Amino acid sequence: MPETVLITGISGYVGAHIAHTFLSAGYNVRGTLRSMTTAPAILSRYRGFENNLTFVSVPDIAAPHAFDDAVKDVVGVIHTASPFVLDVTNNEKDLLLPAIRGTTNVLDAVGRTGPAVRRVVVTSSFAAVLDLAKGNRPGYRYTEMDWNPVSYADAKGAESASVAYCASKAFAERAVWEWVRDHEPRFSVVSVNPPWVFGPGVDGGRLNESLEAIQKLVDGSRSEVPGVDFAGFADVRDLATAHLRAFEVEEAAGKRFLVANGKFDYQAAVDIVRRRFPELKGVPVGRPGVVTETYEVDGGRAREVLGLEYRSLESTLVDTVRWLVENGHV
Repeated sequence: MPETVLITGISGYVGAHIAHTFLSAGYNVRGTLRSMTTAPAILSRYRGFENNLTFVSVPDIAAPHAFDDAVKDVVGVIHTASPFVLDVTNNEKDLLLPAIRGTTNVLDAVGRTGPAVRRVVVTSSFAAVLDLAKGNRPGYRYTEMDWNPVSYADAKGAESASVAYCASKAFAERAVWEWVRDHEPRFSVVSVNPPWVFGPGVDGGRLNESLEAIQKLVDGSRSEVPGVDFAGFADVRDLATAHLRAFEVEEAAGKRFLVANGKFDYQAAVDIVRRRFPELKGVPVGRPGVVTETYEVDGGRAREVLGLEYRSLESTLVDTVRWLVENGHV
């Protein structure tokens, strides 16, 4: 009988790829949904795995005991569910508290009602690592030792939703490691921290923030090449593999993993797209070959401990743009 793993946020871009990866590796998957009315549409994404995928309703990840039923009889939890919206009205209500409480709720539930769980893998973010105030920081190399230093008060009052989002990931992950320190659980915990995540979707539906960023870059929406925001990237398929390995590899226990393959620069991206897709006439030209000097994101630990092999930026972008075109988004 295959073992069952719980994946929160299975309807999302990253969660969907993680589910595919675990199903392909022979696991049964239980996915959390805010509403069970979406279950049939989501199940249709997983042809051939219909008997290996079930769903459980978790309407509000920040509600007390939200995951108590969901974690029963599973051997692992992959926690991807977290708000990623930049159009917010209240930083604390819309971003900070849901991210923090959602994550600690998972850990509390495993402690109460998930005795079979041997590992929890938390999808964090490079946003929990990056010091936004330092800017592009040429020559600096971010590693798993770095933390976003923003204070809660500054995040709560920030006018920039980007600052609040980055802070939500940092405080949620800090809460994970504080929980582990305070509870000394029988299960192990791992965090996975990607920057920008690109790559094809699992169906032709709505776009998440990162896919929309590439769409706007190539569909004529932009007349100029944007400046740097997150100067690193991961392919969503590599990220999904990283979650599987983070769950399975014994040496991963208790570690953070930056999952990133080199730099991401919008100018480099449009140069690749214009060369590989000359038929797309709306791609801005910018200054071909001129990229911004920035920090680096060191994904070496994931390569060494998890055995992760990264796709190149060109491979990732080509597959992303091809998927956008084939599904009518460009």
